[in-house]
Amino acid sequence: MSEAGSTPDVPEPRANPVLLGQEPAETALLQVWRSERMPHAWLLTGPRGIGKATLAYRFARLVLADGGLFGAGGDLQLDPQDPVFRRVASGGHPDLLTAERSIDDKGRLRTRITVEDVRKIGSFLRLTPAEGGWRVVIVDCADEMNPSAANALLKILEEPPKNALLLLVSHAPGGLLPTIRSRCRRLPLRPLPDPTVVELLGRYRPDLADQDRTVLAGLAEGSIGRAVDLAAEGGIDLYREVAGLLLSLPNLEGTRLHGLGDRFAKQGGETAFRTATDLLGRWFGRMICAGASGAPAAEILPGEAACMQQLLERRSLDQWLDLWEKMARLFAAVEDVNLDRKQAWVGTFLEIEGLARS
Repeated sequence: MSEAGSTPDVPEPRANPVLLGQEPAETALLQVWRSERMPHAWLLTGPRGIGKATLAYRFARLVLADGGLFGAGGDLQLDPQDPVFRRVASGGHPDLLTAERSIDDKGRLRTRITVEDVRKIGSFLRLTPAEGGWRVVIVDCADEMNPSAANALLKILEEPPKNALLLLVSHAPGGLLPTIRSRCRRLPLRPLPDPTVVELLGRYRPDLADQDRTVLAGLAEGSIGRAVDLAAEGGIDLYREVAGLLLSLPNLEGTRLHGLGDRFAKQGGETAFRTATDLLGRWFGRMICAGASGAPAAEILPGEAACMQQLLERRSLDQWLDLWEKMARLFAAVEDVNLDRKQAWVGTFLEIEGLARS
């Protein structure tokens, strides 16, 4: 079944009762909570789309429900009908604040979390907890703070009020201020195993065929968020087209190549182009990793591993690495300065074909 006929129905992290594959992280939070030696700030790290924000809200619900028997089963699951769950899901709990990108005066989502957004955290934490327990702040995600916002958050972390808990979500913690990282207890989350991604796709995209869910899990690299986005963007069909061209090397199928280029060049083709070029870059990334490690390449569609091995035998790893980096620069320039998408697509494949000829 094609993925194009259905809209993903994935709950927002604040309302999502399901978290699979992150049991070690849940256990770590639960153990610290039970120890009654709670750090005032946590940094939840890992790739995008693996459940970091969902875990942050699950832990926030535990803290706001003040423990009790909640978590007695070894995880952080709270009944979705519980009043705390429902108020957190609706954004109506008085002791929970989320700092995220806000809407500007023109009604557009800002690209960064601003200092004004972070200053609200300080004001919020200075208030007495409305329900007599903790005040919790979730920053989703900390990577999106501008420099002024980051410095404002640092001041809060340096002098946190009593019974205040800050949960920072970060996809790339290396980009945060070292002083922010040093004032948080770090909790790394791992990419999800492919079977877990397949299981979650069964929940969120039951319209997909089993084979399509397996392909998406392979492409998602452990991220259910990426898998769902790929499904919505027609990523399965695009990947089969991209892989089909690569498997035809060293004799490209010209009609297929130009047909895709025409599709990308049309008005509204930006998303398909962005998805296809990302898939192409990741294909070569897997090939280069295989060449560097000497291990067989990860195969998503039949024949890929043999194709990658043949390409690696025909040119040096450095030549493929140079091409990979050149592709990334070119495709970024297409986005930044509005270059011709078809020309960039076709030209890249002709260069790949040239290297693929022995």
